[in-house]
Amino acid sequence: MIFCSALLLASPAIAHDAEGAKPLPDAALPAPLDRVLRDYEQAWRTGDAKALAGLFTDDGFVLQSNQPPVRGRSAIEAAYAGQGSSPLRLRALAYSMEGNTGYIIGAYSYGNNVGDTGKFTLTLKRVGDGPWLIFSDMDNTNAPPRAR
Repeated sequence: MIFCSALLLASPAIAHDAEGAKPLPDAALPAPLDRVLRDYEQAWRTGDAKALAGLFTDDGFVLQSNQPPVRGRSAIEAAYAGQGSSPLRLRALAYSMEGNTGYIIGAYSYGNNVGDTGKFTLTLKRVGDGPWLIFSDMDNTNAPPRAR
């Protein structure tokens, strides 16, 4: 409880510091992980919900801002239907791979926007020497919350 109170008191200072923060530098990804980001960008750009869902494990999750969790390829395809069809740029900030699990932490933007629009985490899995697939995709915007 004390930790929560301290965090609440610190939140305005944290938010203020973030406003003037410089973008974090890109992390160079190994080719198999970079492929995940480039395939995601391409599928998003073309509005191909089936291709987007195909980047996920059978039991994968999509965790978007202000939306309930979505699980499974068919539900992911349905959630992505009608989204996309715009230039999405993904950049990695950090990553790790150990055995057949890994993650990418990154930032995204759309079109010619200067700076990052939001951030994401991808947790990744692969079976044997197969391709890396997304187990979970969590993203949220950098925009401040709307006033109520």
